Amino acid sequence: MVHAFIMVKTGPGTSEQILGSIRELANVTEAHIVAGAYDIIVEADAEEVYEILNAASNEIQGLTGVTDTKTYIAMG
Repeated sequence: MVHAFIMVKTGPGTSEQILGSIRELANVTEAHIVAGAYDIIVEADAEEVYEILNAASNEIQGLTGVTDTKTYIAMG
């Protein structure tokens, strides 16, 4: 099992509406709006690293209002 954290930057005023769409994605287990360099932190689980990378690069980055993502794979 692969566990990851995906940091998401959004456009002004779009975090709340994007949050609902992110929470509905198949590999997402948690998603929260946060204060700091990123606007949303997502936790995701999958069988393979490829599934995590697909969730970040295709599914999350494909949402209108998402401007950047950074993915961190948990090591332990």
